[in-house]
Amino acid sequence: MKYSPVFALVPATLALWTPQPLKAQADNLNRTVLPIAEPARQQITTLDARDAKIPTRFEIKAPESAPNVVIVLIDDLGFGSPSTFGGPVTMPTLDKLAQEGLRYNNFHTTALCSPTRAALKSGRNHHTVNMGFITELATGFPGATGQVPSAAAPLAEALRLNGYATGAFGKWHETAAWETSIAGPTDRWPMRQGFDKFYGFLGGETNQWSPFLFDGTAQVELPNDPNYHFMTDMTDKARAWIKHQKAMSPDKPSFVYFAPGATHAPHHVPAAWINRWRGKFDQGWDKMREETLARQISMGIIPAGTKLAAKPGAIKDWDTLSDNEKRLFARQAEVFAAFAEYTDHEIGRMLKAFEEVGQAENTLVFYIAGDNGTSGEGGQNGMFNEYTYFNGVQEKVEDMLKLIDKWGGPETYPHMAAGWSVALNSPFGWMKQVPSDFGGTRNGMVVSWPKGIKARNEIRTQFSHVIDIAPTVLEASSLPEPTIVNGVRQIPIAGASLVYSFDNPTAPERRTTQYFEIAGNRAVYHEGWFARTIHKAPWEAKPRRTLQDNSAWELFDVRSDFSLANDLAAENPAKLSELQAIFLKEAVKYGVMPLDDRFFERLDAASVGRPDLMAGRTSITLAEGMTGMLESAFINVKNRSKTITADVEVPAAGGNGTLIVQGGRFGGWSLYVKNGVPAYDYNFLGLQRTSITSSKKLAPGAAQIRLQFAYDGSGPGKGGMASLFVNGEKVAEGRIEVTQPGIFSADETADVGIDLGTPVVEAIGAEARSRFTGRIPKLILEVR
Repeated sequence: MKYSPVFALVPATLALWTPQPLKAQADNLNRTVLPIAEPARQQITTLDARDAKIPTRFEIKAPESAPNVVIVLIDDLGFGSPSTFGGPVTMPTLDKLAQEGLRYNNFHTTALCSPTRAALKSGRNHHTVNMGFITELATGFPGATGQVPSAAAPLAEALRLNGYATGAFGKWHETAAWETSIAGPTDRWPMRQGFDKFYGFLGGETNQWSPFLFDGTAQVELPNDPNYHFMTDMTDKARAWIKHQKAMSPDKPSFVYFAPGATHAPHHVPAAWINRWRGKFDQGWDKMREETLARQISMGIIPAGTKLAAKPGAIKDWDTLSDNEKRLFARQAEVFAAFAEYTDHEIGRMLKAFEEVGQAENTLVFYIAGDNGTSGEGGQNGMFNEYTYFNGVQEKVEDMLKLIDKWGGPETYPHMAAGWSVALNSPFGWMKQVPSDFGGTRNGMVVSWPKGIKARNEIRTQFSHVIDIAPTVLEASSLPEPTIVNGVRQIPIAGASLVYSFDNPTAPERRTTQYFEIAGNRAVYHEGWFARTIHKAPWEAKPRRTLQDNSAWELFDVRSDFSLANDLAAENPAKLSELQAIFLKEAVKYGVMPLDDRFFERLDAASVGRPDLMAGRTSITLAEGMTGMLESAFINVKNRSKTITADVEVPAAGGNGTLIVQGGRFGGWSLYVKNGVPAYDYNFLGLQRTSITSSKKLAPGAAQIRLQFAYDGSGPGKGGMASLFVNGEKVAEGRIEVTQPGIFSADETADVGIDLGTPVVEAIGAEARSRFTGRIPKLILEVR
């Protein structure tokens, strides 16, 4: 029997029918309660659908003509860095946006990564959203728990529930450390914080050559590409998402949060970009400060007559340095500048996607050149491996010079000398982690919106803060501040919209009071005055004084002293007392108290009341396929004895690859098999490697491999004896002289059956190359 095509059976009247777009409901929606409630369903009494009228479709759309919104947030880039604000680093994309829009020269962040990001996305002060410090060093005190509350729904969620498509790319650093594992909860992962799309890393930094990435909540397998770099990768992913979204729904506005890991350490950048900067910093940081100041004044970025603030006493004069120090430090700055310029180039590529879909005109861009000031965490000499700092190891200039030609490449994990942080924060005196100085909090911001801002290439001087961005976006998008989100009544937004300043350069500022506090460094701005105390420098192990000691407060009139160079505390003690009282009032109001100046002590979760996924446990049972376990969510093996017992199935060829690993090229340990021979390696910060290797090959079939490490005790970072057993027989032993006491890595992980990221054992390699060729049905890690 022969059948006719189905469509041939359709009546002619239907064959001629084409679908018509459904008419959307008029926008009389209550957008203060999100999600927006659907109207009550109409009762229909008509029997036959042919005779019934289709009701108006309920659909949530963004307000008419709502712009695309892009927030670009660079990491660790100070006010005096980009050319747009008079700095030495050419950033053409930022320059172009400024010429088409507005430069804000009085915009402030919180002085630190996680706090700035949480404040930016919520419109609330960082202590209000429990982000008093970085997530990894959270405590049990309200205001510092590292858990963004549901009562402070992020901007992305408000936009998504109002008809926006939302995508985040790059650095996150807002998920509580103990919530970063597969066990969740994922409430504070990007996909549950308002974003339809996330591609990036969860922590505070990543190896740009070998990052540990998520696409949503799924781990990303890196391509086998020797030229891979995350900055280009995240740009490609953002461009693809923008263009795909616009292809599918061109009338739906986009919200893109684009947050590179640059220019946070490690300073990783392709060599071609580094070579462009050779010799550009040979004049040193003191001369560069003077050059930057002159440019800033000539460009009108800062007032004429502004003086350079005094730099910290610990920062040496460039002229007193040795030739070797100058050579090394200049190279460090070249790599940093290259990183910033390369990043700006990639940001331009991302923004070009909106041009390519014909929507650049109605795209509101906030390009924030730094989530805080340039970092001084590199200390006096900088570092080839940033993790030496977190493990109390001082690197020597002569040792780093050996790697100078590799600086910025995959074999380094570098940071630069603190002198550059002062220079790149010009005209201010301090840097990241110091909210009591504008060098820590004053960041250049450019706002561009061709359709919505008439002014071009102008400067705005109103005092503003990162909490002002969320309400600015809401107003520009014709959206109200939500009062209830997902059933939770919201804490009111503390920020004030900056839309008033878009086309009015002389409009009175609407933010007249703002507190600042990070780890005891604290200050307050009030009606043109600024009072502050420098409690601790980033390179200092201990605070300078107790928190109760108010003897070192300073006072500045920022209306006439842009750089905080002239302390008026002695001349006007009454005004200082007034501002100190205002600080305390604001601190209580926004949940700053109690002040907490601990730093290294916070690494121990139990001592500061931070939840620990492994709290109270002395063992964990694992198996092949369990990968991507960040250090903050894994059992702590540091400063104690451990035993690893791996039940394996060895293939006939003898087996090869990783059994279990933690860390990578710049610090970690690995139990592995190479060409059938089991071994254990300890990599101390990439500086000292110890191998405990069996003299016998494994026989094919089932085997049990056990590693016992007996820690010496008597303090952190000590060594111990390592013994390797196969089926109960000791096959090797040796001494490991020193271990890492503080941290292995911020983004290298613990993995079973593979070594993700960079390799602990170079001969085994990483990623697919390191995958164990046998089976690992069970592996137990015990500590004591």
